Amino acid sequence: MASQPKELNEDLVGALPDPGPVVMVNLVRFLETARDGDGSGWDAYVRYSRLFMPLLKACGGTILWSGDAEGLAFGALDGTDWDYVVLVQYPSRAAFLKTVTSADYERANVHRENGVADHVIISTTETYSKFRPTV
Repeated sequence: MASQPKELNEDLVGALPDPGPVVMVNLVRFLETARDGDGSGWDAYVRYSRLFMPLLKACGGTILWSGDAEGLAFGALDGTDWDYVVLVQYPSRAAFLKTVTSADYERANVHRENGVADHVIISTTETYSKFRPTV
């Protein structure tokens, strides 16, 4: 059964200025066992990623960085510990919305929902990057 992300804040993302590339900061906490019983939450997320990557590439996006969350170095999380962090760059907010509301994404998203206990995506605007010269 296909599904769009349940907590997609499409109105907010669609209303933000869209001058160009956007980085979506993904914080993910995995289930110990996938909801469909097919391996761990990580295993389900890998299945999701295999279906998602061609969609990301097709829209002109890319993974900038991903890694395991090791623990809180500063601040308070109010009880939420994250397992994984992914920085995903899209050419625009419109490209992000088009991708995550597509029928192809719905098919991939089933695996994400089977594998994650919690997943938040923070839409960000670049103010500085050592990877791109400033003007």
